[in-house]
Amino acid sequence: MTTGTTAVWGRAQQQDFRGRVRGSLLGGAIGDALGAGVSGLTLEAIRAAHGTEGVADFVPAHGRRGAVTAVTQLTLFTVDGLIRAQVRRDTGAWHPPTDVHRAHLRWAATQSAWGPDERRKDNGWLAREEWLYTRRSPTRECLAGFGDSTMGTLAVPKNPAARDSAALTRSAPFGLLVGWEPQLVLQLAVECAAHTHGHATAQLAAGALAVMVHGLARGETLDGSVQRALALIAERQGGEQVTDALRQALGSVRQGIPGPALIEALGDTDSAEEVLAVALYCALVGEDMRHGLRLAVNHSGPSAATGAVCGALLGALHGETALPPGWLAELEGRSTLLELSDDFAMEMTQGPALHSPTAAAPGWLARYPRD
Repeated sequence: MTTGTTAVWGRAQQQDFRGRVRGSLLGGAIGDALGAGVSGLTLEAIRAAHGTEGVADFVPAHGRRGAVTAVTQLTLFTVDGLIRAQVRRDTGAWHPPTDVHRAHLRWAATQSAWGPDERRKDNGWLAREEWLYTRRSPTRECLAGFGDSTMGTLAVPKNPAARDSAALTRSAPFGLLVGWEPQLVLQLAVECAAHTHGHATAQLAAGALAVMVHGLARGETLDGSVQRALALIAERQGGEQVTDALRQALGSVRQGIPGPALIEALGDTDSAEEVLAVALYCALVGEDMRHGLRLAVNHSGPSAATGAVCGALLGALHGETALPPGWLAELEGRSTLLELSDDFAMEMTQGPALHSPTAAAPGWLARYPRD
């Protein structure tokens, strides 16, 4: 039984939005895969292995070219949780942080189980994707944070001192909630970061990324989206390190030819604000997506994380047609990423045609159960 077929968006708007959703999710995965084989290596080690220009194409990681890491796995489950939240709204159980947390618990199950549990009908389709049942360098913070069913909150977060980038790198999808106001997008990203990260810097870096993607998904400029993020983060206690890092990234744009020296001046650790600053700088100065992503992974530091965040920004900015086709062709999990991207776009633009409190398309509830 369906709930009607009236679209709530115009056709051109739907196509543009779907292109930006695809661009952000696939772009983030491409950046993750591009950096996966060199993440944590020094620039000297990268050049020694791959030439003076560093990584210019996918290199083998986890047994293949184009392999993604836990960054992309968690991002997929973030999107799944956001769709489930919209579907569960029909029941009156409207608490997106809880639905995102449940989705991430489904990710946690993939890190220990041999494969999908076909008995769990409430898992939905994503948790039945067999290729996700493999460990791809998940952080201790994520494994511990999702190691039991207790949900971290802002008042009582998991891993109170955690400040690394693992909450940041899964947070771009919050920005794709274009029907929400920016301050609500920020709040949701911050609350969901607390599921695994207690440090305000890690939480607010995640919120800043979500606000930037939100602006881009609405068709705004990257600079304008950064300015909005700066204004909102400045109002939050503990936001100084994030705003300082973002301003340093903006200032670096005018300091000369882009390259590893300017990038590493922004930071070479896995702290959330440094990863965000590096990714933003590379997105700002990149001539196109390929150039921006190559900059984002060729430095001493967490290349998969910076590549993923840069790719999410550039993909939301330019849309799916800007994605390098050669990289897209080899990307692990591309069909899953595309399917989830399109489901998310359909839910956000035509949700009322899919479900309501009194009726629903059966196929949609099989994919995204209300349970």
